[in-house]
Amino acid sequence: MNSDNIVRVGISDVKFAQAPQLIRTSGLGSCVGVVIYDQNVKIAGLAHVMLPDSTLSKQAQLNPFKFADTAIPYVIEKLCEKGARKFALKAKVAGGAQMFQFETNSPMMRIGPRNVEAVFEQLESYRIPILAKCVGGNSGRTIQFNPETGALYIRTVNKGESFI
Repeated sequence: MNSDNIVRVGISDVKFAQAPQLIRTSGLGSCVGVVIYDQNVKIAGLAHVMLPDSTLSKQAQLNPFKFADTAIPYVIEKLCEKGARKFALKAKVAGGAQMFQFETNSPMMRIGPRNVEAVFEQLESYRIPILAKCVGGNSGRTIQFNPETGALYIRTVNKGESFI
């Protein structure tokens, strides 16, 4: 595959791809990669979500792509503007690992699981079915989605490769 055909998504970023392009993000530790796509139109958006909830941010200038509650609505809106049909949107999700063990059981330290919960809640609120997921654990991931086939490639650190 020609690397010019790969759309790269950074941390706290959102990008879009249409077949024959592929869309990829790496560095998914506690972050969650959310792919929302319309298989018939062969278009996909990928959000690299870093935190669950924008209302907890103390920053004046908010990066909407950083949070599940702001990135996912943005992806849905832009996909529809680009020709996707809202009723046909599906999702695949990966990431949300618990990368570090903490002495405390504080829920604030459960960033990966909280990100996964927030992503699932957002997708459910928009009635977007999650067709496949690879979440949790304690290993980082790189993902690449193919809008042509709907396949999500996942490379998990020290655990190999899979397609979902």
